[in-house]
Amino acid sequence: MGETLTNGLSGRRILVVEDEVIVAWALEDMLAEMGCAIVGPAARVNQALAMIDDESIDAVVLDLNLNGQMSYPVADVLASRGVPFVFLTGYHKSSIPEAYVGGSWLANGAKPRARTCTRTNAIVDRSC
Repeated sequence: MGETLTNGLSGRRILVVEDEVIVAWALEDMLAEMGCAIVGPAARVNQALAMIDDESIDAVVLDLNLNGQMSYPVADVLASRGVPFVFLTGYHKSSIPEAYVGGSWLANGAKPRARTCTRTNAIVDRSC
């Protein structure tokens, strides 16, 4: 099973944008197990934007709320550059502005490992 989940991720540079240290560590561990090279984590919008400018990034796992600041500016830059990303959040889609609802989402705290791996894989490797 592990082989199937990691196919499109091995060697990919994934930026983790998450303000909760324990969640960031868990994401880093999970992505590293799948063969990803971890960039970050960034805990604030300005840190994430700086890393996007300074680093080569294949995809991003993006927390929606970073220390009380919504991460939409980061999502906008990523979308304008064609960098795939997935929102990680506890918010329900109905509370999100319409412009951002169509993207990929992972529910924070309620994500089975296989579902997370498969969704992230599909974002990075669009042939999945």
